[in-house]
Amino acid sequence: MNHTYDAAVLGAGIAGSSLAKSLADQGWDTVLIDRQLFPRHKVCGEFLSPESQHTLNALGLLNTVKSLQPSLISKIRLIFSRGDILEIPLPGHAIGVSRYLLDSTLHSEVIRSGASLQTATTVTSVYPNEDGYRIEMKQEGLPIQVQVRTVIAAWGANRRSGILGSTQISSVNHLHTGVKSHYSGIDIEPVVELYLFPGGYMGISPIEGGLVNVAALLTQESFGKTEKTILGMIDAAARRNPKLYQKLAQATPVPGTQVAVAPVDLHRRPLAWDVIPHVGDAALMIPPLCGDGMSIALRSARLCSTLADRYLRRDISLARWQYEYTRSIHREFKSPMRWGRLLQWLFGLPIVPQLLPRLGHLAPGLAFELVRATRLKET
Repeated sequence: MNHTYDAAVLGAGIAGSSLAKSLADQGWDTVLIDRQLFPRHKVCGEFLSPESQHTLNALGLLNTVKSLQPSLISKIRLIFSRGDILEIPLPGHAIGVSRYLLDSTLHSEVIRSGASLQTATTVTSVYPNEDGYRIEMKQEGLPIQVQVRTVIAAWGANRRSGILGSTQISSVNHLHTGVKSHYSGIDIEPVVELYLFPGGYMGISPIEGGLVNVAALLTQESFGKTEKTILGMIDAAARRNPKLYQKLAQATPVPGTQVAVAPVDLHRRPLAWDVIPHVGDAALMIPPLCGDGMSIALRSARLCSTLADRYLRRDISLARWQYEYTRSIHREFKSPMRWGRLLQWLFGLPIVPQLLPRLGHLAPGLAFELVRATRLKET
């Protein structure tokens, strides 16, 4: 064995990075591992909701994120394919910041906390043993083994079942493709604009440096057999909403920021624990339409960190950790997940884009309450 750690976190996204920092801050010898090189662009709305800032503060990250000079966002604007517009105020300022910058910054905080960061490192297997787990991995083609007391999965939505014998399989129906690109030349207010059209939706959100993030979730049934390039898919989607097409007409894509992910399964069941604890998208994913995915990632990391600390101190057993963490995931996220999936389904009905703007103007508080129903509650 090359080294023995208290904890290993597999996946260096938002959930994994904030969890690794939190564990290191509590004095645990922690290693954060990811098979990708960073910094890199990821498909993401790049929107930290007002609710996420409470958790960022609890994790000691809020001032760091604010120092990145992100965009501040005060409301959501829904633009339907027939041209109707519905504006919804946010209960505070949201933050627009690119994952390229945010992930890199979080990794610096991980290292500053005393944890070890190993990117471009592929975990090939995790074996339970009497001292915890033995992790086998490859870095630049060379085999590495480490012994850890506990392992936590933060590897995102595509579950890596071969490592630990996980058995849950994603459904094969209702799959989506996510695409994203940064653009310059778009004049945008401190607003997230969400354009809806048959076959999906596209969000335009200001980020740092005067750029905007354009991210779309498209049904594979509608777009899977048409355009093959990311910019081609964005253009094809924009043509389904005249105001969106006009918005992007004079915009210039930033080279190297185009990314896609597929398949995106919005119907997979939450999985807080499968041999090891899961955080972030590895545990659950709220529909991107709700714009609270990063908040959920941060909250799950905070919940897991508290229990992992108690386990490493031998205050609770592994079974108790599993029980309490699974229960807390259900308690914290059941309502936002239910409302998020309901909204995702409603926006897919042809009649809703016609009715919702009228209802929003007749009862302005209704849209605000629907958005709030998809958000996490402060604890």
